[in-house]
Amino acid sequence: MVRTCPREVEAGRSSLLTETAAIHTSKEYNGDFCEGFSPNRFTEKDFVVVARLTMEVLLPKLPSFKFPSPSYCCSITIRSSSFVRFGFRRVSSLSVCASSVNEAVAEPAVGSPSLGHSTRPHFPILHQEVNGSKLVYLDNAATSQKPTVVLKALQNYYEGYNSNVHRGIHFLSAKATDEYESARRKVASFINASDSREIVFTKNASEAINLVAYSWGLSNLKPEDEIILTVAEHHSAIVPWQLVAKKVGAVLKFVDLNQDGIPDIDKLKEMFSRKTKIVVVHHVSNVLASVLPIRDIAQWAHDVGAKVLVDACQSVPHMMVDVQNLNVDFLVASSHKMCGPTGIGFLYGKIDLLSSMPPFLCGGEMISDVYLDHSTYAEPPSRFEAGTPAIGEAIGLGAAIDYLSGIGMQTIHDYEVELGRYLYERLLSVPNIRIYGPAPSEKVQRAALCSFNVENLHPTDLATFLDQQHGVAIRSGHHCAQPLHRSLGVSSSARASLYFYNTKEDVDYFIHALNDTADTDS
Repeated sequence: MVRTCPREVEAGRSSLLTETAAIHTSKEYNGDFCEGFSPNRFTEKDFVVVARLTMEVLLPKLPSFKFPSPSYCCSITIRSSSFVRFGFRRVSSLSVCASSVNEAVAEPAVGSPSLGHSTRPHFPILHQEVNGSKLVYLDNAATSQKPTVVLKALQNYYEGYNSNVHRGIHFLSAKATDEYESARRKVASFINASDSREIVFTKNASEAINLVAYSWGLSNLKPEDEIILTVAEHHSAIVPWQLVAKKVGAVLKFVDLNQDGIPDIDKLKEMFSRKTKIVVVHHVSNVLASVLPIRDIAQWAHDVGAKVLVDACQSVPHMMVDVQNLNVDFLVASSHKMCGPTGIGFLYGKIDLLSSMPPFLCGGEMISDVYLDHSTYAEPPSRFEAGTPAIGEAIGLGAAIDYLSGIGMQTIHDYEVELGRYLYERLLSVPNIRIYGPAPSEKVQRAALCSFNVENLHPTDLATFLDQQHGVAIRSGHHCAQPLHRSLGVSSSARASLYFYNTKEDVDYFIHALNDTADTDS
């Protein structure tokens, strides 16, 4: 039966919504709704849909994504996975009886809001003032903000089925285990891994790199073997291999920057030899915004029998990443940079490699049998997930992946490329500025971040003034990339980094604040 609700919106919902209808499914449907409703699409639970008349107003204001074709001549059926992106808790089906509305979602409307404007309502933290100014958050390369659906997923776990996983036969444990493993499958699908067993949950990307360094590295490297990196790597990708190389007598070889100020790919290719055992590289630089040709690098490595470990922390949240297409051996990423919770990341590893590697940490659930004189170990991924894992965080990551997938990674990437180019071009208007990394062009792909310095203005002073006087959040420092900054001839830089919920207005306000800061300093 259909039960009409008052004009109220649950906290955290889009401000565009003014009317909702709560529907408890049964085999009877109110005639006020369209014939397009299909009973077999419903589940036996309450969920929220937007009333028909509200949708006729709402849909033209939503981002111009392409929804499924209408199942009936004048109705649109939107599946739950598509609608969750807009911040709703549970939607099984929705139909709208208006051909004009159908046209509005089928093709982008002239003057329709940007992706940034359409998604901002889903991020409660963005709607506040900082030091008397509206918050403009431009530190997304450090961490991203969390949409309401992720916050609700965490709340639902702790309120509804908080329990340990893989350990109990009772309902709560079974539910928690199902959701935890569902999150693993979502990660696998998100990066196109061939098997969910190839996904190991870690506490962050740094731990994932350490796992490979110690578990694979100590077992496979010997004296004089070579490990190739670039000077642009994050400290998390350098330091573990320094320690492992010292233990086994291996040699670290670093690729420097070319005349364009990005890692010299030609020199990297020349470094490969039969001594090369692994290459450890970023996909997207967290300082330069440059993008490395990972598929080519993987091919060069495999030609000499070497493995490839990719730091994808700055690519997985922003573009489509297909590990099978790239043909990498290992890849790491972190939840908190892709709208998910802190405290969890993941390692992708080809299953044959993971199966050959010894444990990294020891404890409960990573064993098969324990005897007083020896132990045998579980198969991957359990072998590498000792102790109680970050259950709620994994479930939150799964919700974040649902949210990002609902928008579409290609949609996100296309929007960010345009917005990143706008940021770069606007920064060029600032006097005495130096921007690091390649200039964006049709041939040069650049991520939506800019690291820069303004003459006679220290990055820390700049970031402090932007925050205290204008409410603008950026990063200052070496961004965990001291070797890269030394190669650039500076000790630190300022960095503005964007995500899909940012807008051109954010960029304009930032440039205004930056010019004001520079004028004040002078």
